[in-house]
Amino acid sequence: NIKNTALAVIDVQGKLAGMVHEHAKLLTHIQHFIKAAESFSLPILWSEQAPNKIGATVDSIKGLMGPTIKPIHKRSFSCYGGPEYVEVLKALNKRQIIITGIETHVCVYQTVRDLRTHGYQVYLVADAVSSRHEFDHQMAIDRMRQEGAIITTTEMVMCELLKTAHHPRFKEIIVHLKK
Repeated sequence: NIKNTALAVIDVQGKLAGMVHEHAKLLTHIQHFIKAAESFSLPILWSEQAPNKIGATVDSIKGLMGPTIKPIHKRSFSCYGGPEYVEVLKALNKRQIIITGIETHVCVYQTVRDLRTHGYQVYLVADAVSSRHEFDHQMAIDRMRQEGAIITTTEMVMCELLKTAHHPRFKEIIVHLKK
């Protein structure tokens, strides 16, 4: 439901972003999501894990964030462990959160777990999250599924938000699905 949804972009930072499994595909999918979020007017929660240590968000992602979207810095692995993040999340008043970012088995998993614990409906976009090791990525997805996250893909979520080819944003969104 577009009116009840926000996008989370978790810790796509520094050298680590280039080290994760299928990093080029990951970055492309996250870029599509940011553009789609803009088309749908979805709010974006953008986190950075200890940017002074890991580095800032990669330019290809940072460059798509509008001037009003600022990164929320954190030290806890879970975004929900950061008071500023929780404050921004609660102010949005959205209960469905689309999850993208890295690493699947650490910050993404712990954020999903905490969001579920606090009653959020979580859509984990399996092809828009990654880890350095494919095994860690797969194990984390399995665990999040067991803990109640809805596992989905980039194309599935975008089509769910559109609901129909008659949606006024269909032509904008379909461009992202064809890439």
